[in-house]
Amino acid sequence: MTKPQRDVWADTLIELANENPNVLVFDADLASSTKADKFANAHPSQFLEMGIAEQGMVGTAAGISMLGYVPWLSSFGIFFSNRALDQVRMAVAQTHANVKIGAAYTGLMAGLSGKTHIDISDIATMRAMPGMTILSPVDAAETAAMTRWATATPGPVYLRLAREGGPDVFGPEYVFEPRRVVPLREGTDVLLVSTGQQTARTLAAAELLGREGISAGVLHVPSIKPVDELAIAAAAAAVPLVVTVEEHTVIGGLGGLVAEIVTAHEPRPVIRIGIEDTWGESAPNAWLLERHGLTPERIAERVRRVWNAE
Repeated sequence: MTKPQRDVWADTLIELANENPNVLVFDADLASSTKADKFANAHPSQFLEMGIAEQGMVGTAAGISMLGYVPWLSSFGIFFSNRALDQVRMAVAQTHANVKIGAAYTGLMAGLSGKTHIDISDIATMRAMPGMTILSPVDAAETAAMTRWATATPGPVYLRLAREGGPDVFGPEYVFEPRRVVPLREGTDVLLVSTGQQTARTLAAAELLGREGISAGVLHVPSIKPVDELAIAAAAAAVPLVVTVEEHTVIGGLGGLVAEIVTAHEPRPVIRIGIEDTWGESAPNAWLLERHGLTPERIAERVRRVWNAE
């Protein structure tokens, strides 16, 4: 089981700040939840508590980035993609400000934080924003690699951070490259495309399908934007069926991205598994995954039905 992504993010920034005094963390009064408090304890002079005011925090960070600082913003993803969206759009994305957004509690796995604090549409919102890089790590190694890459690379970055831990997929030698998609399993019948922590559950689903004689490949998409469209198209071309699986609404997220690419390059059926057109809910994580068909068993069941109907 991997260390929770929010902890990895904070620990990595602590290491980076040891060498770079320009690395800053801005918090919106959620430090104990996002684990920004770990950074505050290690580097109090590089930590800025901005209160429950994400709009002002984004604007302040955009301004201070012009002085050579590398500000990381810490809050729940829902508050960046909704409450402070205008500031993210105008002050960060349009100006190409060197601001990094550590969007915690993204996706379904937000524990019992409440319906209003769960965001299952942030990829769709951020993907439509020109100039915004969107990253969605699967485990601890990828989270650390993405945090290091984003800190060293100029420009706006939106990093999705899950609350809970999950299975490890990559080892400590993993190197993140923007745009790159990562084949994790070969298959000749169906291609399962996933992102974030959902990729680990999708891999488990592919194993279940394999035992039933359905050869399922798995393609991990850690960089939602930018992304290697030709690599996705080539992977899709090798199978008769493509299935996307995401802990996000099926509207405008990874499923929409893959459907756009496949339609343009390699037309074939694309099935989107994710959260249908509904709001998030406050409930235990296992219950939510089961309800929305995102457990390995439910994914395999859905793919099996589609495959047998072909």
